[in-house]
Amino acid sequence: MKLSIERGTLLKAVSQAQSVVERRNTIPILANVLIEAEGESVHFRATDLDIEVVDKALAQVERAGATTVSAVTLHEIVRKLPDGALVTLTDDSAAGRLTVEAGRSNFNLATLPKEDFPVMASSEYSSNFSAPAPVLRRLFDKSKFAISTEETRYYLNGVYMHVADAEGGKVLRCVATDGHRLARIDADLPEGAADMPGVIVPRKTVGELRKLLEDDDMKIAVSVSETKVRFATPDITLTSKVIDGTFPDYTRVIPQGNTRKLEVDAAEFAKAVDRVATVSSERSRAVKLTLDEDRLILSVNAPDSGAAEEELAVAYGDERLEIGFNAKYLLEIASQVDRENAVFMFNSSGDPTLMREGNDTSAVYVVMPMRV
Repeated sequence: MKLSIERGTLLKAVSQAQSVVERRNTIPILANVLIEAEGESVHFRATDLDIEVVDKALAQVERAGATTVSAVTLHEIVRKLPDGALVTLTDDSAAGRLTVEAGRSNFNLATLPKEDFPVMASSEYSSNFSAPAPVLRRLFDKSKFAISTEETRYYLNGVYMHVADAEGGKVLRCVATDGHRLARIDADLPEGAADMPGVIVPRKTVGELRKLLEDDDMKIAVSVSETKVRFATPDITLTSKVIDGTFPDYTRVIPQGNTRKLEVDAAEFAKAVDRVATVSSERSRAVKLTLDEDRLILSVNAPDSGAAEEELAVAYGDERLEIGFNAKYLLEIASQVDRENAVFMFNSSGDPTLMREGNDTSAVYVVMPMRV
């Protein structure tokens, strides 16, 4: 195999591949990227056996062929090469070596046989549809902060993507929760998605998927089966196993009868929470919200380190309420708001609180209170 490729193109392809590779693994071939050159393009394939990414790039292929080489090492080399350099990759399969040349730089890397590289079994996808990148980006970006990190509740270690009923009809919905907070984000149902099985997309896949969604004009082809999900652009295909488990009935957690309404500038609120939380003890990080007519007082009382208080002008017309929250959860939820105003709906100091952006019900957040 011999090919020449522009450094920027190669870096983009290899960086996506090396981020899928698990740094700590006991199977040497899984640390490698499979390079397949044919015609006028080259494919870079990497997997950790749960996720597989294939990146296609244009190249001048002199000799078709395939080999595997350390993904991290190749990425580091390409990253350090000068911008605009033309990189030549030459594989000597008899010697088990790949030569990387660019200008006066020359690297010789150990390879492993392409036959040893595991290729993810192809799957029959029961549902295929396409969605604009900004739509998918919003669904996953706004929900991923609530993904649980508890290994015991593995079915919460991802984003539940499914078709749901909303006020205006069926929607494509992403939900994530860790038991303390919940995010539920809706988007218009894409054509062809109505029969999609609900799947839990793992946390790592959500992180990798983000790299495919940068281009606002891009359409993403989505394929879903009971066991796998695939996201594809013309150049990159990301295939992932889904979490084998049942996502809990999240609708029971979303409060319906919260009537006390607080409207506040989301950015001001987030900054104020951040300021008063500075003195709180790291373990609890509890912030108390005291609501009175058109007034919100945020306070923290940490006996070992001090106290803080800040007042905000808000829109609130109900009876006085005192309620406590974990500062980190409040900050994460407030930072999801794209519009100016965040609307909080309270019931009592012991009940879950609902938050949305202005009058928009397509993004709803729930946060459990804390005793303060």
